[in-house]
Amino acid sequence: MRARQQRFDHPRQLSADLAAATRGAEQRYHLTYKRTLGLELMKAGRFMKTSVALAAMATPMLAFAQSADPVRWQLNMGRGVTPLSNNAYDAHMLALWICLGIGVAVFIAMGIAMFRFRKSRGAVADTTFVHNTRLEIVWTVIPVILLVVMAAPATTKLVKMYDHRDSEMTVKVTGYQWMWEYEYLGEDVSFVSRLDREHDRIRQSGVVPGHEDHPTYLLEVDNELVLPVDTKVRFVITADDVIHSWWVPALGWKQDAVPGIINEAWADIDTPGIYRGQCAELCGKDHGFMPIVVRALPKAEFQQWLASKKAAGADVANAVPQSPRSDTEITTETDTAAAVAVAR
Repeated sequence: MRARQQRFDHPRQLSADLAAATRGAEQRYHLTYKRTLGLELMKAGRFMKTSVALAAMATPMLAFAQSADPVRWQLNMGRGVTPLSNNAYDAHMLALWICLGIGVAVFIAMGIAMFRFRKSRGAVADTTFVHNTRLEIVWTVIPVILLVVMAAPATTKLVKMYDHRDSEMTVKVTGYQWMWEYEYLGEDVSFVSRLDREHDRIRQSGVVPGHEDHPTYLLEVDNELVLPVDTKVRFVITADDVIHSWWVPALGWKQDAVPGIINEAWADIDTPGIYRGQCAELCGKDHGFMPIVVRALPKAEFQQWLASKKAAGADVANAVPQSPRSDTEITTETDTAAAVAVAR
């Protein structure tokens, strides 16, 4: 009878043991879940902290106005030294901050979605949420507003780039393989600007100089383009052989030099200094050796430089020997051909 009672008690004992085991498993599960949740929340916190730290490090680099000339490892465009370069910088920074804000919002939304609505927390996809008119209107209107905010000032600034009226002087720029010719229209001053002879000698020797010894290697010329500050200068740009591109980043624009076509631009430099650039259009084997150097001077110093250039040009013109006049005519092939034609 006792054995039979033990046999009948066995299912109840088994149920009790099973219930105890279930409670123990649930306790262990909840403990593990809390630990895992804490670890994952800690990871999420690290993710957010890392994102904030990266944004904090990027902010000064994005907002920092770089020097007029590009420098090594520069991360942002420079503000430049002309109204056009300042306009371009402002338009760039406006678009950059908007894009940065969108990027931060997207990454925050991704972080929330990954750590809050994950399968391990029992999240189940809502298959009934397929359409929301209000939300669709919001995410359509906001991008339109952002585009208008960026496009409206950019269009106004773009129109100003081509307004070269009221310019006080004009410089003609002609590209050649592989040099530049500058002509101050109306001033009877013109010259050719080539790569500096010493830099050209180093280049052809095959020696690669260090940046510390030659910080402006291949960016020096024998004749600089000298311009006055606080003066609206009009540029007419063309080429004689192939397509070139005249580019000085500090001026805020780049203009192609095309044979047979005149392109126009303007600059009003506000700060004296030296500003460098290069040909920006592949134009042959020595394309990389067509530097541009602009020296901006105060108006008084520029007038002195211009007067010295005019005087030097006049001295050179007076030093050129004139062809002697004599009773003996020098017969050329053209004269002979003309005489034969008349005789016939």
